[in-house]
Amino acid sequence: MADNKEQRVCFKFCFLLGKSAAETLLMLQEAFTEEALSRTQVHEWYSRFNGGEISCEDQPRSCRNDENPDKVCNAINADCHRINDEISEITGLSWSSCQRMLT
Repeated sequence: MADNKEQRVCFKFCFLLGKSAAETLLMLQEAFTEEALSRTQVHEWYSRFNGGEISCEDQPRSCRNDENPDKVCNAINADCHRINDEISEITGLSWSSCQRMLT
């Protein structure tokens, strides 16, 4: 299985040679076959590189997204009989966010 970072390095090489996103996609598909980055991913990386960010590293995920499920799970584990309103109040998240995580 091809590593996505390896493909991004190849993508960077093509970008620096002046290849378009479409040309790069075709080259990646030829080199990596089924494991190639998707068209959407290629265009996202092209936009990043075109905007001046030419690092091949992933951007860190938002801490907020990582912490919210943990907050809800911790609140539920503390007292499994809490209703959604209480969980929302304890975690500081909206009622609808808690509801989505509970279902």
